[in-house]
Order: sequence, then C-alpha cells, then structure tokens
Amino acid sequence: MNGIAEKLAEIENTARAIVENVENQKHLQEKEMQEKRDQFDQELERKTKERIESIRSELQQNMDKLLERQGNENDSEIRFLKQDFEENHTAYAEEIFQKIIEI
Repeated sequence: MNGIAEKLAEIENTARAIVENVENQKHLQEKEMQEKRDQFDQELERKTKERIESIRSELQQNMDKLLERQGNENDSEIRFLKQDFEENHTAYAEEIFQKIIEI
C-alpha cells in the first residue's frame, strides 16, 4: 500500500510540475505576443505618421505652387490695368466728366 501512495504522490508531483511548466510557458507566450503587438502598433504608428507628413508636405507644395501661379496672374492683371489706365486715362476722365454734367 505504501508503494501505491508513493506512486500517486510521485504522479501528483509530476502533474504539478507539468502544470507549473505549462503556466510558465503560457506566461512567456503571452509576453511574447504582447511584445509583438506592441512592435506592430509602434511600426503602424510610425508608418502612419510618415504618410501623414508626406501628404502634408505634398499639400503644402501644391498650395505654394497655386499661390505662386495666382500671384503671377494677379501681377499680370495689375500690369494690364496700369497700362490700360496710362493709355486711356484721359478718355476715362472725359467719360466721367460727361456723366457728371448730365446729371
């Protein structure tokens, strides 16, 4: 009977050791998976920030080009208006004068 009790105790100790080992392995795997998730999250965040910065930079370049083009168009229009005024200011003054005296 003593031999059976010893064998049962030995089996129980072995089972406990197996359960403890499995628990330790489980914790190690959980830790490893969490580290992988953290790395994935960090990499995703880095890539997202890079993409956002790239989009912002592209939009800024497009806006700068548009503003430059509009500025050039405005300068051209101003030059045209000044030239027109220089060439026709007497006629404009005469037209204004005529409208004033008609009233």
